[in-house]
Amino acid sequence: MARLRVAATGEPRSGRDVVGGDPLGRGPVRCPGACARRRIGGRLPQRELRLSHHALRFAPGCNTELMTRMGITVPFDDVPLGEHHHWYELLANLGYTDVWTGESNGADGFTPLALAAAWAPGLRLGTAVVPVYTRGPGLLAMQAATLAELAPGRFTLGVGSSSDVIVHRWNATPFDRPYQRVRDTVRFLRSALAGDKVDERYETFEVHGFRLARPVEQPPAILVAALRPGMLRLAGREADGAILNWLSADDVRQVVPEVGDGKDIVARIFVCPTTDAERARHVGRMAIAAYLNVEVYARFHEWLGRSDVLQPMWSAWRAGDRKAALAAIPDGLVDELIVHGTSDECRAHVQRYVDNGVTVPVLALLPGADDLEQAVRALAPSVV
Repeated sequence: MARLRVAATGEPRSGRDVVGGDPLGRGPVRCPGACARRRIGGRLPQRELRLSHHALRFAPGCNTELMTRMGITVPFDDVPLGEHHHWYELLANLGYTDVWTGESNGADGFTPLALAAAWAPGLRLGTAVVPVYTRGPGLLAMQAATLAELAPGRFTLGVGSSSDVIVHRWNATPFDRPYQRVRDTVRFLRSALAGDKVDERYETFEVHGFRLARPVEQPPAILVAALRPGMLRLAGREADGAILNWLSADDVRQVVPEVGDGKDIVARIFVCPTTDAERARHVGRMAIAAYLNVEVYARFHEWLGRSDVLQPMWSAWRAGDRKAALAAIPDGLVDELIVHGTSDECRAHVQRYVDNGVTVPVLALLPGADDLEQAVRALAPSVV
């Protein structure tokens, strides 16, 4: 059985991150499914993926349009990092094009990608996301440059403000002026990763005389984790695109125009591949309660127009009635925000995100499927 962990764009990976325990404040959350870790026996042959535009298709049996990229969140919970060699090879052989990391209180955002660069050199790599506060600007540039050197042309740096929990409570850093700090960090990274000597006074920090000693031949694209219009527009104006999180396929149509045309839109999509709807909704309610009671996500869903749907949960949560808060989350909301069902139903749901403007869907597996390897295989695209 696996503890409930939700990978997100710089946000907590468990309810412990939000309230000091599980989302209900009762200690470890246990999912109702048999989420056992499994190691893949033996080594899989390494295949070089030669993917061009429209070269990737979902597995046979699903009537969907062509999809160019498909990512998944790593590292997998309950699989030791040193055992991910086999999992990365499996992902590449199944046709996944991307692996993306988050960063909160588990593995850092860069090390799992460095391993993937060495173990599965056909995969694209991305951080979704690393906070702009928890490293100095120079160190952030150095780590990004290192990944860009390991995976030339295949690494994308996703940055975001993260949250007061991660930045202030856990890393002893004031969570001050997040919009300005993200903007200033993107501007610094643009200059530093281009090889410039940076001597600049930004609004939220100063850097004097910094230059990368190992120039980056192919500077990575920079994406910004964004929820509401201000940060979404910043992502479109200052970065190469946006990273989205905790939204429905239909919400994408409201969000993407704020970013603008011609930008990458990466979306982390929470998936519980099981036909046991009760189990999936139980896990989904746990995840929704853990996140949508956090201020930034609450404001996001107010903007999306869900105030009436979520107000009963918010009220019960503020009153300290966690059981009532969970019960107040309607099935319809869970079904919008959590992809679940048969493998074909899951693929079709993910395809709706792409149809509405997402360029890189990134699956985040929730506990609830009976077997990790089975879930990874069931959701996989195939190379044609």
